[in-house]
Amino acid sequence: MSYISLSDKEKKEMMAALGIGSLDELFSCLPAGVQLKRGLEIPPALTEPELIARFEKVGRKNTASGLLSFLGAGAYRHVIPYVVDYLSSRGEFVSPYTPYQPEVSQGTLQVIFEYQTLICQLTGMDISNASLYDGASAAAEAVLMAYRVRGKPKVLVARSLHPQYREVIRTYIKNLGIQAEEVAFTESGEVDLKDLTRKIDAETSAVICQSPNFMGVIEDLDEIGALVHERQALFVVAIAEPASLGLLKPPGACGADIVTGEGQSFGLPLSFGGPYLGFMACRKDFLRQFPGRIAGQTRDIDGKKGFVLTLSTREQHIRREKATSNICTNQAWCALRATIFLETLGPTGLRELAYQNVQKANYALARLSGLKGVRKKFSGPIFNEFVCEFDAGWERVDEHLRSKGILGGLSLGSLYPELKDCVLFCVTEVHTREDIDRLASSVAEVLP
Repeated sequence: MSYISLSDKEKKEMMAALGIGSLDELFSCLPAGVQLKRGLEIPPALTEPELIARFEKVGRKNTASGLLSFLGAGAYRHVIPYVVDYLSSRGEFVSPYTPYQPEVSQGTLQVIFEYQTLICQLTGMDISNASLYDGASAAAEAVLMAYRVRGKPKVLVARSLHPQYREVIRTYIKNLGIQAEEVAFTESGEVDLKDLTRKIDAETSAVICQSPNFMGVIEDLDEIGALVHERQALFVVAIAEPASLGLLKPPGACGADIVTGEGQSFGLPLSFGGPYLGFMACRKDFLRQFPGRIAGQTRDIDGKKGFVLTLSTREQHIRREKATSNICTNQAWCALRATIFLETLGPTGLRELAYQNVQKANYALARLSGLKGVRKKFSGPIFNEFVCEFDAGWERVDEHLRSKGILGGLSLGSLYPELKDCVLFCVTEVHTREDIDRLASSVAEVLP
């Protein structure tokens, strides 16, 4: 497969075969308003040494390495053991794209099979697919799956679900005749069960919520699940911070029918927005409506263990109208890193990681909410994120923190107008007591 551009000779041969005299004629079908009538504004070509020098010069402008960040909101910084980088960078793992030929892709298939097993163990569900793009698209796929299973045109979406997840869901269902209605959250930061009771009806296919939710609050999934099932709808749980599964009760044990989430916390560093890793698991009753594909374990005619693609309901494998999704990748290398990460930590290590998150986040919450003019916004239990409200506003505090090399948190006013002057903070195991004390003392310096 060649990625070298066409030569002038090849372009002339192509145009002759098409019966056209110029490339402009080839693209004449495009509206004039979208055609670029000038050359691209890019610098001239550089030699390899010149290019390396250019990148090094630009790289020296970076100051991110010195920043102390308390940002979270779906993107989390965790300790990644070096074995994850070492093993995942081996050529056997980096070079294969996807297991199109199972008989020569046993290593890739085994990794996917082990990844699926780990996701099932963490979520408490029966089956898992071979991963998805990211947490947002996974949540949207779950909504579409619930619609296929129940066939009812309404889905209830918790307002405390990640705003980007909600936006992607709305995009996916926009032209499919599915109506999405939001469910409010209470002063505790949890799903408002009274509002949910009012809105759920016989036309509801599913209810989707997040735990820990976008406010950092842990939901009572047992109570929500019981209410959802009482009305014959499917219960979908999204998890943006899967490290929480090291301590919290699995969603499957709380009555979840479908569990989706973002796997970035499992061995994937924060790299300017990706790549990320969506995971998805469900009850075996819904196997035929599950998007993506599933790797399975079997025996060959000689009785030797082998791995295969057990189910592939994506459009690359079957007729498009029969496909459950148009997912075109399974993020296999990202799933590999998640698998190595989880198998390196094991149950005890993941539990310890989660425990440190809870302890440090609660310490940070106590330090900040103890300052004059700062208070804890929600009363619900937290994992590693929490919301504080600043009586005198956040902008001045944020500006002061940034001048000291601290990214204090995410201002929620633009996402939730009712939470003006509220800030979402994240604390994980990478933060030390000194880091948290530095944040609190720096905030105190600028408070009235």
